[in-house]
Amino acid sequence: MDKTIERRLEKVCDWGGQALKEEAQAILELLPQLDDNFTKAVEIMYNCHGKIIVTGVGKSGNIGAKIAATLASTGTPAFFINPLDVYHGDLGVMTADDVVLALSNSGQTDELLRFIPMVLHMNIPIISMTGNPNSLLAKYSNAHIRVYVRKEACPLNLAPTSSTTAALAMGDALAIALMQMRDFRPQDFAQFHPGGELGKRLLTTAADVMRTNDLPIIPQEMHLGEAIIRVSKGQLGLGVSLTDDHQVIGLITDGDIRRAMERWQAKFFDHTVSDIMTRTPKLVLPSTKISEIQRIMNQHKIHTVLVVDEEKRLLGVVDHYACMV
Repeated sequence: MDKTIERRLEKVCDWGGQALKEEAQAILELLPQLDDNFTKAVEIMYNCHGKIIVTGVGKSGNIGAKIAATLASTGTPAFFINPLDVYHGDLGVMTADDVVLALSNSGQTDELLRFIPMVLHMNIPIISMTGNPNSLLAKYSNAHIRVYVRKEACPLNLAPTSSTTAALAMGDALAIALMQMRDFRPQDFAQFHPGGELGKRLLTTAADVMRTNDLPIIPQEMHLGEAIIRVSKGQLGLGVSLTDDHQVIGLITDGDIRRAMERWQAKFFDHTVSDIMTRTPKLVLPSTKISEIQRIMNQHKIHTVLVVDEEKRLLGVVDHYACMV
């Protein structure tokens, strides 16, 4: 291998680390740039009755598309549009109820500036995000968010690196602020992400995962020697005692049985299920979300809950394995 290439390879981690440090510093330097304009931008977007239309050209457009996706997935209707497409009919998607979020590091991008008069004519509020508060784009904006970086991470100070990272972070800051304004909760997030792990946990109910067949039903008068066999065959590590109309009386677990054996030893077989059963097991309705069942299990350090109807009649069992949706 060429010696020059070898020497350069020895430095790649240093170069990469330097780029990360410079981009991290660029984000930290955004903090003093948060001012009343940021607050005004959030207020405008929060009060928007239509959509947030994010636009930008080139790298700013790429960042804008991600910001639009983040907004849309966190409760703020938004989509990205390339200003070049506006001249070919896409202006029809815009209404007077919308808000435009325009990205341009220089604030002087020609394609974007040609798009602005159309927006102004429709009386649509403009929020701009640029590194130049004296730019034309900033001048015609209802709120201008300054995203200025001293230099790019690019060693030539040419390729958009720190500036695009800063714009992306500022877009996330907008989305997070709007989430807080809307009191956006995990349940809301799940509705926008039904296919993800979080969505499944927050939308799946006990009825979807509970075991209903071959439940280990154990009469409370059954002797513990026989109960051990019934619990083992049930493969749930528990047994449930019911009234004649299937209402839950109590529950025993294999842990209860082990502790009883240690306590009573030879006299263990003289005792019945009623002597050791928990008379207040954790009960949930079929509509209870898996996320809530996981919370109950974690809080009470248990591995199983019983699913019952309004009259506390047993319908099924959910164990911690079933919660791993």
